[in-house]
Amino acid sequence: MAASAEAPTTSNAPESPNVSGTQHVTQHVTHGFGPVWDRNSRVLVLGSMPSPKSREAAFYYAFRANRFWPVMAALFDDPSPVPERFPDTAERMAKLTEARRAFALRHHIALWDVIASCDIVGASDASIRNAVANDLASVIRPSEIRHVFTTGAKAAQLYRRLCLPQLTEAGFDLPMTALPSTSPANARMRLPQLIEAYRPILAAATDV
Repeated sequence: MAASAEAPTTSNAPESPNVSGTQHVTQHVTHGFGPVWDRNSRVLVLGSMPSPKSREAAFYYAFRANRFWPVMAALFDDPSPVPERFPDTAERMAKLTEARRAFALRHHIALWDVIASCDIVGASDASIRNAVANDLASVIRPSEIRHVFTTGAKAAQLYRRLCLPQLTEAGFDLPMTALPSTSPANARMRLPQLIEAYRPILAAATDV
């Protein structure tokens, strides 16, 4: 029941300097691919906006240095979403994507992002402007989702500001747990720390 993928669209906006003074291009970006979920999903895991690598792969947490999938593999004692060697062809990447999709559904995990479109510089959450939220109720209503988890501070902030009012208006009152980012930018947290921080997903997805 995952939504079909669409090609991500971008359009150049005025350049925005980073802290070092180097010019980087701000782009208006649409999400580009749909959520992963089915009627048996119990938890909804939300990032902010897919990174350029994730938009390229049309799937979640596709950047090879992101630790989301190693964390999930360790929590659920299921190595299927973590390849021995990272794919070096489009065909192998497609197979890994399908293995990760199957993993999420098998373990009752729905995946999406808070944002449907925004202005952003590269993968910098701090640069996000003009964010438009996804319609989370569209996957919560027909599923068994009873707990929302956000990955990273920006996802939590935007969820509270953009999504929570919409869900409240729609009659949903779900607990939300803010989790740390698995991005390599969050270098202060090692893999064992992230696994421990993400343990509530295991409990919520398996009723442990």
